[in-house]
Amino acid sequence: MREVVMDTETTGLDPKDSHKIVEIGAVELLNHLPTGKTFHSYLNPQRPVPKEAFEVHGLNNSFLKDKPLFKNVVVKFLKFIKDSPLVIHNAKFDMKFLNAELVSIGLPTLSPERALDTLAMARQKFPGSPASLDALCRRFGVNSLKREKHGALLDSEILAEVYLELIGGRQPELIMATTAFLSPSTQKSSKTKVRPTPLKALITKLEVDAHKEFCEKLKGAALWRNFFN
Repeated sequence: MREVVMDTETTGLDPKDSHKIVEIGAVELLNHLPTGKTFHSYLNPQRPVPKEAFEVHGLNNSFLKDKPLFKNVVVKFLKFIKDSPLVIHNAKFDMKFLNAELVSIGLPTLSPERALDTLAMARQKFPGSPASLDALCRRFGVNSLKREKHGALLDSEILAEVYLELIGGRQPELIMATTAFLSPSTQKSSKTKVRPTPLKALITKLEVDAHKEFCEKLKGAALWRNFFN
C-alpha cells in the first residue's frame, strides 16, 4: 500500500484572507516503510509574508521572490501524490490551502476523504493529552532536534515516524516486510526439514503400558488414546 505523508507552510491561517502556500514537502511510504522518495518545493506567494508567519517557518519575501509559482510545480506535485492517501497533521488546514490553490488555477480539488489526519488520530488515542507534532515526538521518542523552525519536508519526515508509531509502531511492519522480501531460495531453505530416519523412542514399553492403563481410567473419550492407534 502506498501513502504520502505531507505538510505545507503558508503566509497565514486562511486562504480566504488571500494567504498562500510558501512550501510543500511530501514523503512516500510503501507498506508503511519510507522509500526515500520525496517531493519538495518552495513557492512564491506573490504577497507579503507577515511577521507572525515568518516567525513560524523562517521564510521571508527576499528568499521566496525567485521561487516558482504554485501553477509551475502543480503537475509535478500531483504526479508525486497520485491517488494515494495523504497523511497530514491537522489535515483540514493543509487540504483547505491546497484546494484553494488548485481552484485558483482551474484544476479539480482533492477529496477530503483521502486525507488521514494524524492530529485526530492522536486525540482519539490519547484523549486530553497534547497532540502537537512536537508533543507526539516527545511521547514516541522521535528525534526532532533539527526542528528549530517549521519546514514542510522536515516536518513530513518527522510526521512519517510519528504516524508509524500511532498505527502501532514499526516493528510489526519490519517483520512482515522482512518475510515478504525473502528470496524464494531463502524461503525454501527455511522450511522445517524431516529426518530421513526417525530417532529411536526414549520411553520404555513399561512406561507406555502404564500410560495406557492411566488413560483407561479417564471418563469419556481421552484425547491421548488417539496416539495409541
